[in-house]
Amino acid sequence: MAYRQNHDPYYQQQPAQQPYYDAPQRQNSQPYQQQPQQQHYQQDSYNSQQQQQQGYYDNGQNYNAGSDYGHDQNWDGKSYNDSYAGSQVHLNPSMSQVNVPAMPYASNYPPQQRPGMPYAPSNSGYSAVHEKMMKRRSVRQVELVQGNLVLDMPVPSHIIPAGKANIEEFSKMRYTAATCDPDDFMRNKYSLRPYLLGRQTELFIVMTMYNEDEVLFVKTMNAVIKNVAHLCSRTKSKTWGPEGWKKVVVCVVSDGRSKVNKRTLQVLSLMGAYQDGIAKDTVGGKDVTAHIFEYTSSVVATASGEVSQGSCPVQILFCLKEQNKKKLNSHRWFFNAFGPLLKPNVCILLDVGTKPTGTSIYELWKCFDKHPGVGGACGEICVDTGRGCSLLLTSPLAASQNFEYKMSNILDKPLESVFGYISVLPGAFSAYRYKALQNGPNGKGPLASYFKGETMHSGGPGGAGLFERNMYLAEDRILCFEIVTKKNEAWTLKYVKSAKASTDVPTTVPEFISQRRRWLNGSLFASIHATVFWFRIWSSGQGFFRKIALQLEFIYNAIQLIFTWTSIANFYLAFFFLVSSATSNKETDAFNFLSVGAGKDVFEVFLKLYIALLFVVTVCSLGNRPQGSKWIYVTAIFLFGLCNVITIWCAAFTVYLSVSKVTLQQWEHIGTLLQTNATLRDIVISLLATYGLYFISSFMHFEPWHMFTSFIQYMFFLPSYVNILMMYAMCNLHDVTWGTKGDNGAAKDLGGAKKVKGEDGKEMMEVEVITSKEDVDQLWNASRNSLRVPPPQEKEHRDAATKQADHDRNSRTNVVLAWVGTNMLMIVAFTSAAFTNFVASYIKASGDSTFNPYLQFLFFALAGLSAVRFAGSFLYLIFRLCGF
Repeated sequence: MAYRQNHDPYYQQQPAQQPYYDAPQRQNSQPYQQQPQQQHYQQDSYNSQQQQQQGYYDNGQNYNAGSDYGHDQNWDGKSYNDSYAGSQVHLNPSMSQVNVPAMPYASNYPPQQRPGMPYAPSNSGYSAVHEKMMKRRSVRQVELVQGNLVLDMPVPSHIIPAGKANIEEFSKMRYTAATCDPDDFMRNKYSLRPYLLGRQTELFIVMTMYNEDEVLFVKTMNAVIKNVAHLCSRTKSKTWGPEGWKKVVVCVVSDGRSKVNKRTLQVLSLMGAYQDGIAKDTVGGKDVTAHIFEYTSSVVATASGEVSQGSCPVQILFCLKEQNKKKLNSHRWFFNAFGPLLKPNVCILLDVGTKPTGTSIYELWKCFDKHPGVGGACGEICVDTGRGCSLLLTSPLAASQNFEYKMSNILDKPLESVFGYISVLPGAFSAYRYKALQNGPNGKGPLASYFKGETMHSGGPGGAGLFERNMYLAEDRILCFEIVTKKNEAWTLKYVKSAKASTDVPTTVPEFISQRRRWLNGSLFASIHATVFWFRIWSSGQGFFRKIALQLEFIYNAIQLIFTWTSIANFYLAFFFLVSSATSNKETDAFNFLSVGAGKDVFEVFLKLYIALLFVVTVCSLGNRPQGSKWIYVTAIFLFGLCNVITIWCAAFTVYLSVSKVTLQQWEHIGTLLQTNATLRDIVISLLATYGLYFISSFMHFEPWHMFTSFIQYMFFLPSYVNILMMYAMCNLHDVTWGTKGDNGAAKDLGGAKKVKGEDGKEMMEVEVITSKEDVDQLWNASRNSLRVPPPQEKEHRDAATKQADHDRNSRTNVVLAWVGTNMLMIVAFTSAAFTNFVASYIKASGDSTFNPYLQFLFFALAGLSAVRFAGSFLYLIFRLCGF
């Protein structure tokens, strides 16, 4: 075979007489090597005439008269409903004659999870139907495919598109029981349908999930389907068009069979990408590590069980990992197991719960197609604000995060994109060129560094210290650094503003603090790593001017890192000096509206309150989980916000006093005024560097709405971002977990596949599966009916082990002491009598009552950093308009 000789890595390893079957049912089909030359693989179909003559058999029963494992040659992309989601329909009208019996309520049965079945609510009836179908399973003997268990199972008749019943990828779901590590997937001669069909994969999309419910899954999956439909609608594109779906593979990786949400499995069942009663625990005595289901689905399902016809098919690869081994392991299946077989051009990373807009995936792909030197790209992740932005009105915490996300996408990401190095491409929605990720001949490279953290966080050996383990909490930052500094290669990272995706953000304080703990610790230590190893950019293949630009970015990042490290001291000193200066004079006291000279009392009260809050947050961070100290943290957030209100009031009052003394003639010569009035100059600079920058840049990007809906909430939460989040993160450096516990055991509840000798002496595999199409259809209907019943509300349960966990805190203590000591040293130095006496003596000599060298340095430093951010944001817009 010409195709397989050139593309199949296994072809040369096989004896010429050894058959290479695609599926165990094809007992009558000829081996690939023995097929006539004119029946070799083609890009879209193969051997269709021979298969139509022979048919496929299972236990002697003819499933269909013929099967074309490729696409229908009559397919023109217009035979499906053009709408993305229509009304509920039966996709196969012939199945309207199927008599589906009424299903009893599951409340009549014990409410435990039965072997290999997802437990459904008691009013769904799913468990009763499932139990009945499991009892009707029959034993089959199937041939091994290159020594591996591969089953081609019929899908429910309801989801087979009209006229596609004889095309195997539409009528059969392919199940593969993987018994190896993902790195050994190809070495153990496992295969995938797109590879067997000889299709070139342009886009490989991975959706990672843990225990997300059906609502979040459907939100992401349907958005991906809509994006694939958009690719198919681009009829003038050289790459895409009506057949574009053949170049896209959607891979769903679920982290742990015991952790997966059972209703999410039911949604996958409705789409044909999962079936109960097929998966096995062991194959020939080997434990199964992952259950792989493949199906080309034309179905769009909703969280409530409604099914409609999609505008184009989608190749779905569902990998259900047997054990819970975290997200990095899920990505290792994607990159190291499936990637080498499919050899995609661009890989898209998505978290279940993130919803890209209808054209976002195309916009990301277009960036790679247009710029061959781009190794990675990300779009704009925004907060899912709900219908009519209702979340912004009901949740101040969500509103503050909305402002933070927006300003990051307006100022930080464009700046970094201009330099060519984005410090982090968010794992929730990002893309990479597969070629740029590959390791070098010595085994070192981006992917090797990316997966290095897997053994550190899974309790495996590695001898990594606290710094390295925290650094690999931000493995996506490590990956970005490795791509840009890849030796002798010149890859850049870009921000694609037109590619947008919405995501849910924490709306409760404990969840918010726990999420930011990992983000802050990982980003801090990964930033230190990138700053320390800045010189690696000079060994990369980047051009000279790009190296200069990247060197400037590393210097900018180092300065930002210093301000991040001293953020608590800077925030406290700004509060101290602004409030004290506005309350030091009785005549110009900012709180004279309360009573004359009340400012000093207000200052003393809030200064002591500020210090007390820092102490309380430190104690809670050292000993308690956020879930156990919820109301303490909520109270601290409110009081810190009140302190910021006092600070802003004092700053505004100082501005008022300065402006009120300026005459009209002085305003006419604004330049001279700013030179002679140092107070007014500093105030103008600080306002422009903060609030002015926010407003101007937001309007410049034509996205000003967050300034009116979220700015006030962000300012109220700002002290908590600095004091509470940083304090909790630093006090929990010893916690290098992802917030979920690994499940390293495999539940033996699916049954095994045993090796037996067939009648002709060949080695066969004996499995127990559902063989009746009526049973498959009944299970499909039961899943749909179960989803129509909303699941019961679940409360969080904290087990005793989590509450009583005792970690080794020695390394954490040393780092916290160094961090707190640095900040306390700054506070003591700038609030000491020596510093205040120096300032007082200078004021007495110069007559400038507003002199404060620390505040002036802080204002100008922040103004300089803000100017760099604004310039980068402006240049990004210019380059974008010019097509760069």
